Amino acid sequence: MTFVVPFDGSRLAEAALVRAVEYSAALEESVVAVSVIPERNGYARRKGWIDEGEPYDVDAVVETLRERVRELAPEAAYECERIREFPPEARLANRIEQLVLEQEPSVVFLGSDNVGRVVTPLTSVGVHLADEEEYDVFVVRQPSPPRVAALDPHDTFYTDDPA
Repeated sequence: MTFVVPFDGSRLAEAALVRAVEYSAALEESVVAVSVIPERNGYARRKGWIDEGEPYDVDAVVETLRERVRELAPEAAYECERIREFPPEARLANRIEQLVLEQEPSVVFLGSDNVGRVVTPLTSVGVHLADEEEYDVFVVRQPSPPRVAALDPHDTFYTDDPA
């Protein structure tokens, strides 16, 4: 089994990665974080990877995400796909889903504050991933988890101030 985490560096993606690591330690499973990075800067600004007016260096963004995965989950693998275009959200979600499926996941740990709600944006990456029946989906909606006695939490992650 493999636990896969779509990773864009957001606080909830980080929490999903940490949660996957905690569960993987208890269940002796591997973890893979995956990212799809458009080479155009509109998406990068929206994700907070670069500031307004800052030049977009795709290699730097990839390395920043890779390093953050390494910090949070040293044993996790990181897979990244760079794409030339900046497709509509639905097509971008499909690319992420393809990258997830390549890992043959048993569980996808998805950081999202809107997956599964009655009103869900049709362009949400989470909507596409949560709809698959080939794997289970663990939705992380809060940066800090409920206490589970069998899991050893990453204390420093949960005590970091997100601000």
